[in-house]
Amino acid sequence: MCANIMVAEDDPKQAELVRRYLEHEGHSVTVVVDGRAALEGVRHAEPDLLVLDVMMPRADGLDVVRILRAEGREVPVLMLTARSTEDDLLLGLDLGADDYMTKPFSPRELVARVRTLLRRHRRSTGPAPVPGAVPGAVSASVAASGPVGVPAVEPQQEEAPDEVLSVGTLRIDPARHEVSVEGTPVACTPGEFRILAAMATEPDRVFSRKRLLEELHGFDKYISGRTVDVHVMHLRKKIERTPRRPARLLTVFGVGYKLTDPAKNGRHAPSSSHPS
Repeated sequence: MCANIMVAEDDPKQAELVRRYLEHEGHSVTVVVDGRAALEGVRHAEPDLLVLDVMMPRADGLDVVRILRAEGREVPVLMLTARSTEDDLLLGLDLGADDYMTKPFSPRELVARVRTLLRRHRRSTGPAPVPGAVPGAVSASVAASGPVGVPAVEPQQEEAPDEVLSVGTLRIDPARHEVSVEGTPVACTPGEFRILAAMATEPDRVFSRKRLLEELHGFDKYISGRTVDVHVMHLRKKIERTPRRPARLLTVFGVGYKLTDPAKNGRHAPSSSHPS
């Protein structure tokens, strides 16, 4: 899985270390040393992935992510930072970063994180079309019957689009990255959306904090389960009529959280669950 990767890092030794490990993996690597160069590089070169340091001159990494996402650019972003406070980590993820590593980090772990992000992104975008090909078309040589005893090759069926997920009047559209409650659109950060979409695939299932962290961005030893609690608190403000007495996104003490249809319960919350 070779890719074009941009590394935005103003520390020459750190940049060289990352470059060498990624090139050893077979990737093509471009290094830039400030935030503005990172923005221009993504706009013109359209890399497959951006490894982005937070503390950089001219524009820091958080500003770079904010601007790229505002422009609608979906390049996967792996952020690197010497900061380790939860607020910094949450801010980066909420702005649209796909994963986070805190310095000092293992270069081998970084390579593994890059591999995971590339695989996830390519699964979501699908393979690139063949130049000149008509979508869904099958060549005459493929469609025609082959030699005696060799069956004709059947055209492959197109993969079904992502289904809209529904839990009562809560709707989540993964393809359009849209959420609505009772028909009213709800703006969610990338982290909030991932949690909500994961739980909506299995309504009434209890998800542990660790499981939701894995759904967010891979389990990171530098991020605590409190990260999930903060996301849940923000989600309740957006999808609950009374956030302090949640009816949809419930806490199951000692276990985690679950998403349910309040109409099934006939009340704000079942007796077995309570708001945080």
